[in-house]
Amino acid sequence: MPSFDIVSKTDMAEVENALNNIRREIETRYDFKGSNCKIERADTAITIFADDDLKLKQMHELLATHLTRRKIDAGVLDYKTPEKAAGQSVRQVVTVRQGIDKELAKKLVKEIKNSKIKVQVSIQGDELRVTGKKRDDLQETIAFCKGLKQELPLQYVNFRD
Repeated sequence: MPSFDIVSKTDMAEVENALNNIRREIETRYDFKGSNCKIERADTAITIFADDDLKLKQMHELLATHLTRRKIDAGVLDYKTPEKAAGQSVRQVVTVRQGIDKELAKKLVKEIKNSKIKVQVSIQGDELRVTGKKRDDLQETIAFCKGLKQELPLQYVNFRD
């Protein structure tokens, strides 16, 4: 029986490459001269240190731009609320989301079932397995899922006949 998986995975090596590029750009840009702006990563958490809110917004733009250059959707980033540090400086933690959470998985299953496409969808941990009798039904399901507006980028892998 043909099947495929719906997953949401991020290549952390590419994220690290993007962060290295951001660090280089911060060192050379004129508007960051003399500032204490830096960006660090620990596993899936990225911590942004900025002098003020304006620099923090510029760091957000840099992060989104460099991730997009590395073919990583900026939708994988989950921005936490900025915290005040010493003086005017600001610290913000950004999480790189991996996998499909339970809420989104249930929503996707419901949407696919409501579409009346003849496939079965099962939740397997942080991914979805879609099976059907015909390959055309699976391709229709992929097209349907791509048409849905999701905040998390999805990949369709493991297509088997």
